[in-house]
Amino acid sequence: MIKTIMFDVDGVLLSEERYFDASALTVWEMLMSPNYLGLSPKKFNTNPSEKEIKDIRETVFQNDKVLKFQKSRGLNANWDMIYLSFSHQLITLLAQIKVNELDKITKWCQAPINRGVLMEIGQVLAQYEVKIDFSSFIADFEQSTAMKDELLGHLNVLVREKLGVETSIFEKGELWFVCEHVSQEWYVGDEHVLASTGRPSVQTGKQGFLANETTLAPKKEIAQLFRFLSSSGYTIGIGTGRPELETIQPFQHLQWLQYFDVSRIVTADDVLKAEKENADQSSLSKPHPFTYIMGLKGKGASVKECLETALPIENSETVLIVGDSLADLLAARQLGCQFAAVLTGLSGKAARAEFEKHKADYILDSVLDVKTIL
Repeated sequence: MIKTIMFDVDGVLLSEERYFDASALTVWEMLMSPNYLGLSPKKFNTNPSEKEIKDIRETVFQNDKVLKFQKSRGLNANWDMIYLSFSHQLITLLAQIKVNELDKITKWCQAPINRGVLMEIGQVLAQYEVKIDFSSFIADFEQSTAMKDELLGHLNVLVREKLGVETSIFEKGELWFVCEHVSQEWYVGDEHVLASTGRPSVQTGKQGFLANETTLAPKKEIAQLFRFLSSSGYTIGIGTGRPELETIQPFQHLQWLQYFDVSRIVTADDVLKAEKENADQSSLSKPHPFTYIMGLKGKGASVKECLETALPIENSETVLIVGDSLADLLAARQLGCQFAAVLTGLSGKAARAEFEKHKADYILDSVLDVKTIL
């Protein structure tokens, strides 16, 4: 009998569309803005129209085929998706100048790449006619069987194949954090970026998407679901790849927060903090079960306690994970919990076949249908 329900947020409660828009804009900015690679001679536009956002996203993510490919490999964090997409373009660009600039490329690929290094690379690229090629992403990664965060390691393989340089820097290093910060500028805007990241905006003028969230069912009906679960004695929590600001603020605005014990709302900030405490630990983001383990135990539990939790967890049959992605399903499998897939994520109802293939316990059209399986 189910007693505890843990919800993912994006694709389940709130639409991911603005996150994907911000992700595409991040990759575009880091390629085009003089604050990064500076491939465009034009002044960078920090206030694009809806049509411009749509066109950039269709270009960067190839009509979302790149996003769907990454999700199919179990990658769930938008920051990882951004980093993978931008780094692939960086390697592709460097491959076009390697005949003349191999010494510089070797130097760049042997040390962490920060924003200053990107600007230096951009100055060299400006001396050549180089072309961006978003269409090659899937072909370059299909040759690998890498899953989840292993995809980041495949970047090092591509450096060896395309540039002839041995390196290990293209994993989660300084460049990843540059991508994260640019992404946060786009999503939370100038007003909140300092609180979100601890650093001010590099490229100012962004309003952010934080106040423009879209719910995946009427917000009052989702509130009624939370009220029913709370009043019926169920323990409910959140396990999301969103940062805390981007989770708590929308929940307050939507009047959902009142139904949750905030110690059971686990976000990307909690995961990053845990990773810093355990530098020898590989990625703790989903599909690693850490997010849900901490949500089940509450934030009073130590990182060590969460990581040492025996899997499958005790009384796992009483826990239901509600998510929209393969990463959520894989996390639930490790926990031994039941999993309810909702068809409101990036792939929509087309995701049913994948969830059937992986034998999800339940497949729901909407998060509101959770009541029907209790």
